[in-house]
Amino acid sequence: MKVTTPRLTQHVLTVEGRTTGEPVLFVHGNVSSAAFWRDAMAALPEGYRPLAVDLRGFGDTDPAPVDATRGLRDYSDDLIELVDALGLDRVHLVGWSLGGGIVLQALRDRPAAVRSVTLVNPISPYGFGGTEGPEGRLTHPDGAGSGAGAANPDFVTRLQSGDMSEESPTSPRNVFRSAYVNNRPVPDEDFYVRAMLTTRVGEAHYPGDGATADAWPGVAPGKTGVLNAIAPTHFRLDDLHEIDHRPPILWIRGADDVIVSDASLFDLAHLGALGVVPGSPGTPAQPMVSQTRAVLERYGRYREAVLDDCGHSPHLEHPREFQRLLAEHLKEA
Repeated sequence: MKVTTPRLTQHVLTVEGRTTGEPVLFVHGNVSSAAFWRDAMAALPEGYRPLAVDLRGFGDTDPAPVDATRGLRDYSDDLIELVDALGLDRVHLVGWSLGGGIVLQALRDRPAAVRSVTLVNPISPYGFGGTEGPEGRLTHPDGAGSGAGAANPDFVTRLQSGDMSEESPTSPRNVFRSAYVNNRPVPDEDFYVRAMLTTRVGEAHYPGDGATADAWPGVAPGKTGVLNAIAPTHFRLDDLHEIDHRPPILWIRGADDVIVSDASLFDLAHLGALGVVPGSPGTPAQPMVSQTRAVLERYGRYREAVLDDCGHSPHLEHPREFQRLLAEHLKEA
């Protein structure tokens, strides 16, 4: 269905016949869409109302530009307006990857509207790239090492052209195989690759506008687009533990994730340590998982579930275990 709010018109997936019960709102990750939640929505137990939204610039939601200087608040404010427009009362939020950061921002800004949170391989509360240590210390004040300049240009070109091939390691299909699902065969692969290709490409969306830095690796966050929105100079959640209402958080992650990791293959600092990006002065990798754990330890009400032999997408790679964990968490909330 389409839902129009004062900000934009959003596309929301539903499950036929499931119009009542406690609302569960699924939020997808970067370079994907609500379609990635199709099977998880259908598997929800009775008594819950499954909903999944296309974020701005993905799927069939309006391609409104992203003001990266607000961090993830363009996305989280859209989410809060959607909750209000649908009249949802105390919603369960489920966020994967980028979506994990978005639901945490929504929790930070409107805690009373949230019944529970489930994080699925979420980005660090200190953004993506450009930080060190579990406390998320900036490597450089300008956020060097993060932002749109960290994107692989060939992947961006292939995404924009709608490439469905497997001819290059940087084709969306091969990125899906190697990074999203850890080289695990997944039914309906074409379905998910097509969902990736709904990503709007450009300075206002993915990856965003580029900026240069004097420090290695020579790139810094710009002011628009999704990769700049998750740069640590724009997105940072230090005070989740201070909100008045703290609903329970379930953190599900794959043990073999190469995207969100303490040694991420998408982090320029770690690629520099490996020699893939030349000239590294020894900048340490961003410890993304350790940063998330540090923030959640301060928050208090959380549980961490680690799935072995699993990459970035537990809901696709181990759907039964994911569904079991989610159902238990919803019931206990």
